Amino acid sequence: MSSSEYVMSQQNVRYEWNEISWRKLEKSSFKLQKRIYQASKCNDVKKMHNLQRLLLKSTSARMLAVRRVTQDNRGKKTAGIDGKANLDQKERMQLANSMDLRGRAKPSRRVWIPKPGKPLERRPLGIPTISCRAKQTLEKMALEPEWEAKFEPNTYGFRPGRSCHDAMKAIFNALSQKTAYCLDADISGCFDNIKHYALLEKLNTTPTLRKTIKGWLRAGVIENRIFQPTKSGTIQGGTISPLLACIALHGMEQYIKEALKSELFLYRRRKYGTASQQRAQQALSIIFYADDFVVIHESEEILIKAKVLIEEWLKIIGLELKPSKTRISHTLEGDKPGFDFLGFSIRHYLTRNNKKGYKLLIKPSRESIKQHNFIIKHKIRKLRGATQEIVIKVLNPIIRGWSQYYSCVVSSETFNLIDSVMFRKLWKWALYKHPNKGKCWIKRKYFKKYGNDNWRFMTSNEVNLIRHGDHVIKRHIKVKGTKSPYDGDWVYWGIVLIEY
Repeated sequence: MSSSEYVMSQQNVRYEWNEISWRKLEKSSFKLQKRIYQASKCNDVKKMHNLQRLLLKSTSARMLAVRRVTQDNRGKKTAGIDGKANLDQKERMQLANSMDLRGRAKPSRRVWIPKPGKPLERRPLGIPTISCRAKQTLEKMALEPEWEAKFEPNTYGFRPGRSCHDAMKAIFNALSQKTAYCLDADISGCFDNIKHYALLEKLNTTPTLRKTIKGWLRAGVIENRIFQPTKSGTIQGGTISPLLACIALHGMEQYIKEALKSELFLYRRRKYGTASQQRAQQALSIIFYADDFVVIHESEEILIKAKVLIEEWLKIIGLELKPSKTRISHTLEGDKPGFDFLGFSIRHYLTRNNKKGYKLLIKPSRESIKQHNFIIKHKIRKLRGATQEIVIKVLNPIIRGWSQYYSCVVSSETFNLIDSVMFRKLWKWALYKHPNKGKCWIKRKYFKKYGNDNWRFMTSNEVNLIRHGDHVIKRHIKVKGTKSPYDGDWVYWGIVLIEY
């Protein structure tokens, strides 16, 4: 079915939406995105802008944008200021056919959600209307390939084909053969404080895209029926906001390395007797994941200078470092060696098993373990009156998600420790339900043999609670350099998809 066959009518709209060949639309849109990526790589701005205009007018891209915000996205049932949380088949088709990037952007509805791992702390989230989300998704489809061709290789947050595990592997590669100083930094209110004019200047896009994005940036938010203008920042909750934040932070690595070029060269020549500009700059690693980043080098003096330069660079776009979450540490020496990043603890440990006398270990951080134990404890306590099967169904996704996240680092000891803590909580849960029963009775009822495990929390119909220790530790293979899903290397990305 070609895109020209999607004709709106009261009789056939439901049938048409259900019968759309989404694979054909995705293939058609991706071809355009790949050409945008290639034009951006070649710095052919005129061709790139023409292709972006073509994609924005494409029926395939518009329908995919509507599908992503109404069917695929996790926040698809969240309403904006118009109160609409869902669209039927007919309304989806109408939205796809009537989508117009011109016109005034509507304000977002502000809600407050718990911070991940910190249920007592909340952060603001702006929920645009479904129509605005679809338009933002369409524009993201046009802009993302352009910037994927430009982004620095060690930027991993909010990018297709990249993950936090790639960022951790980059840190491992930077530290596996040497101890070093690390600047662990966090940007204060990154999404809320980016200067609009600085972001728009960096975008340097077509007039239509610039005008529309400017409208979204300044659309404001509504909270408790009160309108609040947005003078800076990108509204968290918009589908295009993460990409805009990445664009705003793009260029920092190149700026720092260029500014410290002579210091890096002289340091390497003094230490190793010989140096090249390329190797000297490669010795300074800057690894980004969203608004968190780490800078790694053997010289503390160079890191102190880098911190000053970073603060100057961030000030230009309206941002600053968060003092409470920014520190310089050594990976082996000092009172608190190492650092935490993305829930992982990274540090060197003394050892007699190799010539260097130390080894790098990446483990789940203490804070992450503490939060995970708290969540499990809270869930078990909350389910005191529930059946064993319900307890298992509630806990299994939590255990599986946490274990899979940490299954690419040194986690076996941590997994076993958490399993021991969880067992004690489940034993207390069983004692609470049956205060008049003996230990042997409780063991027979709730804990059964499962493989080599004689104490598996399992029902009589063999619904069992998975253990953290069930997960196999498997080393993550990092994405190569500047590789992007838009580069058309089907062999490489096919292998990546099979592997993960």
